Amino acid sequence: MDATADPMIRLERVSKRYADGTVAVHELDLEVRAGEICVLVGPSGCGKTTTMRMINRLVEPTSGRLFVDGEDVTHVDPVQLRRQMGYVIQQVGLFPHLTVRRNIATVPELLGWDRKRIEARVDELLVLVGLEAERHADRYPHQLSGGQRQRVGVARALAADPPVLLMDEPFGAVDPIARDRLQEEFLNLQRTVRKTVVFVTHDIDEAVRLGDRIAVMREGGYLEQYAAPAELLTSPSTDFVASFVGSDRTIKRLAVTAIPVAALVLPTGADEDAPEIGSTETMRDALVAVLDSRAGRVRVVDGENGARHSLGVLTLEAVHQAMREVPLHE
Repeated sequence: MDATADPMIRLERVSKRYADGTVAVHELDLEVRAGEICVLVGPSGCGKTTTMRMINRLVEPTSGRLFVDGEDVTHVDPVQLRRQMGYVIQQVGLFPHLTVRRNIATVPELLGWDRKRIEARVDELLVLVGLEAERHADRYPHQLSGGQRQRVGVARALAADPPVLLMDEPFGAVDPIARDRLQEEFLNLQRTVRKTVVFVTHDIDEAVRLGDRIAVMREGGYLEQYAAPAELLTSPSTDFVASFVGSDRTIKRLAVTAIPVAALVLPTGADEDAPEIGSTETMRDALVAVLDSRAGRVRVVDGENGARHSLGVLTLEAVHQAMREVPLHE
């Protein structure tokens, strides 16, 4: 990701205060670069969903300014703004009386696309989200599983090819195995469509797996830290972040133990200052060693005693990349 690129989304001192004096979001500054997944995470009441809904003006900010692709959208027509953004929620929100095809076609129809273009787009999106058009396009939402409905929700959000995708706990209502699969499929899809994504979750494990950058928020809508997952896990900036991430460092609990250590080694040569770990060790052992290392990396070695040789250096960034590319389920 180009760190110098202009942000696709920018919030300048954005606040939300309700009539009773409750402050949901406090003077938030946040930038999301084009093609990046920004995850908003924090406990209940921290303002993460309110922040996301202010981006498409489902919630109107009390103060501050919102920019999308360089344009100040603080006071533009909110309906037109929303048609430029895909929106996926936990409850999916599909129209129960419409087929899958008609659900996906909703925004293109509102935009006046012709029938052939809409049909082609629906078929393309069903393939992208892993659903066969012949089997699923003419079904109704109640005829689908929870995971299938969520896929349709993502397809509908992408229908008009918006540059921005807003996702509010989209995988929170499905079982853990389906959730792992949906996360995996979403990351695969993102490699194809390269949308700018703002993703809300309360689950730090999900945030670490999906996010290019993670915004940790606390009650009252205060931003505690905004950083890449590796930085967040190794260098929490406040006691709140350290506590939220977990004293045992969340990444140690992530389900990556089946991934061979040697498969993740970066060809960066030997690093004599880094602690050693054998190539046959489990990924859990490697993660603990990386996190406990002052250098933030470990040297992976192969062979016995005198014949040992370095295979390369394993970093937390490499582990994070593996988490996004390797299935977490059997």
